[in-house]
Amino acid sequence: MDWDKLRIFHAVAESGSLTGAGKALSLSQPAVSRQIATLEENLGVGLFRRHARGLVLTEQGELLYETTKDIFHRLSVVKGQLGDTRKRPEGPLTITVSEFVASTWLAPKLVQFREAYPDIQLTILVDDKILKINLKEADAALRLSKPTESDLIHRHLASIHFHICGSKSYFEKYGQPKIVNELKNHRLIGVPENITWPFSNPNWLFEVAGVNERTANNLMKTNSMQAIHQAVKTGAGLAVLPDYMIAEDPSLEAVLPRLERPPVEMYFIYAEERRNSRRLTAFRDFLLENIQATSFALRPIES
Repeated sequence: MDWDKLRIFHAVAESGSLTGAGKALSLSQPAVSRQIATLEENLGVGLFRRHARGLVLTEQGELLYETTKDIFHRLSVVKGQLGDTRKRPEGPLTITVSEFVASTWLAPKLVQFREAYPDIQLTILVDDKILKINLKEADAALRLSKPTESDLIHRHLASIHFHICGSKSYFEKYGQPKIVNELKNHRLIGVPENITWPFSNPNWLFEVAGVNERTANNLMKTNSMQAIHQAVKTGAGLAVLPDYMIAEDPSLEAVLPRLERPPVEMYFIYAEERRNSRRLTAFRDFLLENIQATSFALRPIES
């Protein structure tokens, strides 16, 4: 088969329209249409059928698309491997990170990585859903759970510890709980039910306080850890936050310090085929250096 025609077919299948493929390839819509028509004629089958919203692959088109998708994936891998043979790390690097880790810990540190590796074009995809990094949606991931995919390498980075905390302004107004049973009388902040969250049991606080999150009227919920932090900081209530956020914010103070939710484990994950990537190695080492300088757990409580 003609490579140019396969390349154009793949672009049309990805975009779902002749116009979209033309823009992606810098070709006119008629030129794309002619190439598809010629390919269909050479193969003796129809690859697309028209739909109100654009073009839809036929059964034969789906079969060819699966093949071209595999080809382009392999080419992307080879391109990355060729780039990794250069002495100095350079080129594109895409990392997927949960909103929680990206906004509260990683983002403020990226300037250091940029200064150390100016030739790496870093892209951070902030998303709490698990992207399929083995399918090239990203080169690597920072996840808060161990991967289940057998073809992924994972490096344990840190155990993130959490405590219940509040602001000094909140304590001045509502007092500070001294025992667990007093938590249910306080304003508590957590996350909504049935949402994607990067780690399990985000509403552990509601459980230990013994409140029914569907009926209690002293609860506030948001799907952003950064928003929870700001709400606690401004005196809206008590919440469970990572110890490093509590340690770095002088307006926050941990309560019931002996009461700690199970820690959350953080992993750096990448595909086996990228094991020797200089860019990934540079980013991994950058993470490890910053983790050593972060207080992921509060100092031990005095007896």
